[in-house]
Amino acid sequence: MQHAHRLIAAAALASLLTGCAAEGNTVTPTPSPSRPPFQTMPPLTPSGSPMTPSPTQLTAITTDLAARGVTETFTVVKSLSITWRDGSLGCPEPGKVYTQALVPGAQIVVAVGATEYDYRFGRGDAPLLCQKAK
Repeated sequence: MQHAHRLIAAAALASLLTGCAAEGNTVTPTPSPSRPPFQTMPPLTPSGSPMTPSPTQLTAITTDLAARGVTETFTVVKSLSITWRDGSLGCPEPGKVYTQALVPGAQIVVAVGATEYDYRFGRGDAPLLCQKAK
C-alpha cells in the first residue's frame, strides 16, 4: 500500500513539473538590484608609488651584485612601493608555482653603467633579480 502511495506521489510530481515546463512558460531571471551582474575584468598590472629604498634593501642589492661579480657603484633608476598580485613579484618563471595572494613589496631598478638590474622585494629583505626572457 505504501508503495502505491509513492507511485501516485511521483506521478503527481512529474505531471506538475511537466506542466511548468510547457512551451511558452519560460521564466527569464532578472538581475537582483542588490547584486550587480557578473563581470570579468582584465588582469591588473601592478602600479606603485614612489618610495625611498631602505638601507637594508640597498645593502641586499649591493651584496647580490657583488655575488654576480659587479662591484662598481650603482645608481637607483626607479624605486616603487608595490603590492604584487602573487608570490612571483611580477616576475614569474615558467614551470614555477607561486602563492596566489597579494604581496606587499617594492621594485628597485638600479644601473651600473649602461646595464640595468630590476630587483623585486616581497615581505622580506631578500631581493629577487627579475631577468625576463629577451
